[in-house]
Amino acid sequence: MAYELAQVNIGRLAAPLTSPQLKDFVDALDPINALADAAPGFVWRLQTEDGNATDVRAFEWDAGTSAGLIVNMSTWRSVEDLAAYVYSGEHRAVLKRRREWFERMPEAFTALWWVPAGHRPTTDEAEDRIRHLRAHGPTPYAFTFRETFPPGGAVPEPGHAEWLCRA
Repeated sequence: MAYELAQVNIGRLAAPLTSPQLKDFVDALDPINALADAAPGFVWRLQTEDGNATDVRAFEWDAGTSAGLIVNMSTWRSVEDLAAYVYSGEHRAVLKRRREWFERMPEAFTALWWVPAGHRPTTDEAEDRIRHLRAHGPTPYAFTFRETFPPGGAVPEPGHAEWLCRA
């Protein structure tokens, strides 16, 4: 069976999306999403019918006292393809500024898992993977860049040092 890598990451907003504090983040969304769409190994990303991912409602149970929560979910051909996009170039520059725009989350806010090729994960699936990762740590069911698993595999593989953003 062929597999694709699903990823979800969530962020608790430090201010409303319409605020001056988040202007640079909002302005970067379309260019950064366009880079992802054109990146080697990119397959699909969650968005509304009008192409807006910030309007997707999910993980509302996890918003806490934040100004709201946004969700990014996509599928890729491999962990390496996703990591190459996430930790290089313009996306990394935006990633380094995340503390300006999002509350610090002490628990897992990103989860990776394998799906059958062509499957488009739902937000319910993503919520389940985040909850599982928080409760059990990395497993083949939900894992991180720090500890990955091959499709259908039970033996963890260490992530590459360059995949661990310390910003």
